[in-house]
Amino acid sequence: MTPSVREPRPDRSPRWAIYVVPSADSLLFRLGSALLGYDCRSGDDLAPPGGVDLPADWAALVAPARRYGFHATLKAPFRLASGCDADGLVRAVDALAREPRVPVVIRPVVRALGDFVAVVPAVRDAALDRLAADCVTRLDAFRAPLSDAERARRLAAPLSPRQREHLDRWGYPYVFDDFRFHMTLTGPIAADRRDAVVATLAALLAPVTDAGALPIDRIVLSRQDGADAPFRVVHDAVLSGTGADAAHVTIPRLGEHTA
Repeated sequence: MTPSVREPRPDRSPRWAIYVVPSADSLLFRLGSALLGYDCRSGDDLAPPGGVDLPADWAALVAPARRYGFHATLKAPFRLASGCDADGLVRAVDALAREPRVPVVIRPVVRALGDFVAVVPAVRDAALDRLAADCVTRLDAFRAPLSDAERARRLAAPLSPRQREHLDRWGYPYVFDDFRFHMTLTGPIAADRRDAVVATLAALLAPVTDAGALPIDRIVLSRQDGADAPFRVVHDAVLSGTGADAAHVTIPRLGEHTA
């Protein structure tokens, strides 16, 4: 069922994002979600995975990543532009997913990416980069401009001149040549602890990474209903030609927006 949404007050409007989130029954999703302590499909809190010796402060280490759920960003969070609604966004995401494209298959590995740890492709994949670029450009008509506060938060990070241009044009600095696919497993970790955390998570995720190939068979629409609310997957769009089973999730609490 395609949802409807009333026009909210701008300061209470939800944010939307286009992510890669594995299917709910995949081992990667179950492990990644358990590590973050949150299932972005069901909305449930989760206990850490058993059989692994996580640091005592694990909850604090994953806290910055937890509210987003286990995902990789294709189009960063945005508010809907004036005149756009959830119905149209869902249709546009589905239309993009239906377009013929080269199947995306990566070899996942666990690595440090800057100061956090993530599942990343062992080598950069052109088909995956194209999918991300299509999400950025083809869905941009639905994106409201950044507020001054949102822009200032992004500019607090050191950005290259090209990344500043991306921020002003596309609402996010890390697109196109600056895009790096990653499924975040932690928040920032001090350099003297990072290698140990990478080793622990690599051992836990070995059943996934040892399989060698990870098909990227769907994109999802995720929604955040307030600044302190977690993101929640509200719609799956299976990519054309992947053979995956279609899945659709009704947007929860439509028309209800928390402060």
